[in-house]
Amino acid sequence: MSSTAIDTAKKRMRLVLVLSVALLLVILGRLVWVQGINSTSIANAAQASRERVETIAPNRGSIEDRNGTILAASVDRYDLVIDQRQQGETIRRAKRDGTNTQERITWDQAIDELAEALEQDRDELAMKVRPQGDAKPKGYVMLAKSVTPEVRNEVLEIGIPRLASLLRSERQYPQGVIAGPLLGFVRNSEDQTSVVGAEGLELSQEEHLAGTEGSRKYEISADGVRIPVTEVEETPAVDGQDVILTIDSDINYVAQRAAEKKQAQFNAEWVSVVVMEAKTGKILAIGDSAELDPNDPGATDPEFRRSTSITRAFEPGSTGKAPIFAAAIDQGGVGPLTEMRVPHKKTFTKETINDSLEHSTYDMTVAGIFARSYNTGTVMVGNTMSKQTRYDYMRAFGLGTPIRVGLNGASAGQLAAPENWDRRQQYTTMFGQGYSQTVLHTASIFQTLANKGVRLSPSLIEGYRNEDGTMTEIPAPEKKRVVKKKTAAEMLKLMESVVDSGTGYKERIPGYRVGGKTGTGQAASAKGYDGYTYSFAGVAPLEDPQFVVVATMYRPKGDWKDFSVADTFTDVMSHTLNTFNVPPSTTKSEAYDVFVGEDQKKSW
Repeated sequence: MSSTAIDTAKKRMRLVLVLSVALLLVILGRLVWVQGINSTSIANAAQASRERVETIAPNRGSIEDRNGTILAASVDRYDLVIDQRQQGETIRRAKRDGTNTQERITWDQAIDELAEALEQDRDELAMKVRPQGDAKPKGYVMLAKSVTPEVRNEVLEIGIPRLASLLRSERQYPQGVIAGPLLGFVRNSEDQTSVVGAEGLELSQEEHLAGTEGSRKYEISADGVRIPVTEVEETPAVDGQDVILTIDSDINYVAQRAAEKKQAQFNAEWVSVVVMEAKTGKILAIGDSAELDPNDPGATDPEFRRSTSITRAFEPGSTGKAPIFAAAIDQGGVGPLTEMRVPHKKTFTKETINDSLEHSTYDMTVAGIFARSYNTGTVMVGNTMSKQTRYDYMRAFGLGTPIRVGLNGASAGQLAAPENWDRRQQYTTMFGQGYSQTVLHTASIFQTLANKGVRLSPSLIEGYRNEDGTMTEIPAPEKKRVVKKKTAAEMLKLMESVVDSGTGYKERIPGYRVGGKTGTGQAASAKGYDGYTYSFAGVAPLEDPQFVVVATMYRPKGDWKDFSVADTFTDVMSHTLNTFNVPPSTTKSEAYDVFVGEDQKKSW
């Protein structure tokens, strides 16, 4: 070999040696970095790769009536899914004897146990659990839908890696359509793991019902199985509050059936019945003729998925005379026995007001005008006050303001300021036309008169039950004196005159003193007035008022002279009195005379 060749070989050997030493230094440096300088971060990264964080879903609160009857409740159900990728030849799992030791089982054994737990065909299930033949493993395969928590727990104990359970909380409504438009319904959450409120109380009370999620952190092994001896960090979920309503589901059932019956009788657009405690303003029932089953909300027309008692405003007709007569008596311009000559037709500043049926000119008491519901006489009574005074009383009774009871879509109705009333509207607003209100507004007006002139904000929610069983009470309802105590007492006598001698004679209930006011209003649309609204708002028993019941029928079809909600009122009020064991009246009627003089039997 030449000297040149020898020198070249030596240079190559030196280069190889240098490179080898350099490589060893790099490896040594990396080892020092991993085991010394960066050991903590490497260990943390390794642990992080093994950690899993699982969300703990809270239980959604229930909705119950005042007696504890469950109207809405959540039931946990689970979907079971599996990731077929990276499956080992056998399964390592924690022994099921509570010893924190592990064992290995075959896939055949695991599938046998799984088929038994799910009550599925073993061969069909095997095809879902593991890829068959040359099939490519799938990352997401559904094994079973909507299984109970007991089945889910049994399946997870089998220990199959990468088998997961997805919570599918289901909302159930055991009472079906009872109070459906009040309860509303739910929808799936964005991540499809729970439900959230979509309408009604389910939506408006979401903050109380939903609760707060918790979390659970634990470590898994390389094959996806939870390591049983590792520490678990857990933040418990906080369950939602139970919403307790003022509703009595039994009375609500009767109110709904009565509304449905009346709607069917006259093919009305809708019928609504509201029952309220006179002394508290608590709502015992809201019965809507349009049924909503929260278990199947899609079966109901969208416009009736909310209660018409709260969302639909209409011109009330003669039930709207109650605030006007109360205001006139409260102001001292008239008394129940003030005498007035009442013709069938009368002109006021170029506006002619007439009654629905022609009658002779009568010398009547103010109480008689109210009892027979004559428009001409009502305008004479209302003219004892200024427009502003009448408007102020109407506002004090709650008109023109939405009634908030914990439901969305509450209508305020329409009540224009008096300076905006036209020449005719200044009169029609005295007898329930030219403005609008809901059935709940009507109930609130008569609650005020039955409660000695003090208006209480209507309420639908009694309170909230916490996870530990304690109750969170709602604030006391707002109180507002609208008329004097004496005025309210006189109005009860006027209402008794309506039932004893006036338009409400069909609303009598044997054994009880009943008072109230009938109402017939024209129903307006884009085409003008082309229908009617019929109502009766009543109070019983008058010697110690306990309940207010309002029945309203909107746009019935047929002959208007046949329309009546009398039996709707009497059925619901009678049932309510019996439910609460209210004893029959022992005092005599205090109704006033209708006409001046001895003759009280004049024609209509």
